[in-house]
Amino acid sequence: MPSRRGLLGRLVALGAATIPGCSAVLSRRRNSPVSLPPNPHEVPDRQHAWDAVLHTDEHDNRQPPRHHRVLLLELDAEPSVEAADTVETAMREVEATYEWSPEGLLHALAWGTDYFERIGELSASPIRKPEVLSRTDDPDLLSYDAALVLAADVPSHLVRTETALFSESDSLEGRDLDARLGEVFSIAGRRTGFHGAGLPAEHTDAEGVPNDIPQDAPMFTGFMSMRRGTQPSEDRVTIDDGALDDSRFDGGTTMHLSHLSESLDDWWAMADEERVARMFSPDFSPSDIDTLTDTVPFADSAFDHAAEFGVVGHHEKVARAREDGKPVILRRDFNTTDGGRAGVHFLSFQASLDDFVATRKAMNGWFLRNEHEQVTDRKNNGLLNFIEVESRANFYVSPRSDRAFPAFSP
Repeated sequence: MPSRRGLLGRLVALGAATIPGCSAVLSRRRNSPVSLPPNPHEVPDRQHAWDAVLHTDEHDNRQPPRHHRVLLLELDAEPSVEAADTVETAMREVEATYEWSPEGLLHALAWGTDYFERIGELSASPIRKPEVLSRTDDPDLLSYDAALVLAADVPSHLVRTETALFSESDSLEGRDLDARLGEVFSIAGRRTGFHGAGLPAEHTDAEGVPNDIPQDAPMFTGFMSMRRGTQPSEDRVTIDDGALDDSRFDGGTTMHLSHLSESLDDWWAMADEERVARMFSPDFSPSDIDTLTDTVPFADSAFDHAAEFGVVGHHEKVARAREDGKPVILRRDFNTTDGGRAGVHFLSFQASLDDFVATRKAMNGWFLRNEHEQVTDRKNNGLLNFIEVESRANFYVSPRSDRAFPAFSP
């Protein structure tokens, strides 16, 4: 393998802006700021800072990249300065290849509960082992060392990045790589999917995907998600200075990843009004939904609606988890047909996993069952009769300047 010095020279010759900071593990080795390769493409220090480069619609709602891939990783090497050097250099190679945009590649290297347990820092970290959050589900509670999140409008960029980072010989868009994540990790699992108008209708060959999904539907349910008013800012989901007793995690965020299977035949067998009632509120009509631009306005009427209509909407339930009227989890979820079946990979960022738990408990709607006999744990209770949680996993997403083995001290 060529030397790291050779790689530095090659990438420095490209000449461009560098990201602020560098790997903390590498800094501790040299007792001074590290001169790792600069990037020819400008990238933010927050790995979860995607909003500034996402496309927007006419109402300024941000549009997620159309194609997604999450690689679930296990460590094959013990945490060390040398392994951190490999990880950081490999990620810099990717950033030197693709611009930070949906046309290029957006990504984040997250660290899981197995990793923090391995280095004896799980109790100090902002994450914990996943847990069962509903008595109607029995998900696999998964734990990994890390996860690499990839997203782009160009699906081949995801495939080429995975192949180059985890094979021994493949180049990346013609670039020979001097470091690969496959030297440190192996792939233990993979989550793939898509989000955007027209893409769900291309997957009618999967189980549970009816043939009559509208061509313009961005999600399998037919409705647009991620309106600007239903998403918090990236600042809101970032761990602030002083928010934790341990400042090593400042500037990062927590990430939750769930796999939900969907029963779409039952969903699309309902009338438009019934789908609107369960997605939004029984107080809304299909024509009301057409007028929603950048938000979904709700009064705190879930109890009244359950009592009056015998049904309650998903959005009006989860709105109860907002703080000062503002959402607390940043959704970056996407459709999937992994396993040959329709579903959603629910990926979210939040400053604290408690925010995700509070949102999911609001979604459960157990507090509404006494309002009407037709509202049960699942039936007439938002989306719960049409989804099932297959698995859960939790991760920490560090700032880019500390993405190679965060919280590890050699």
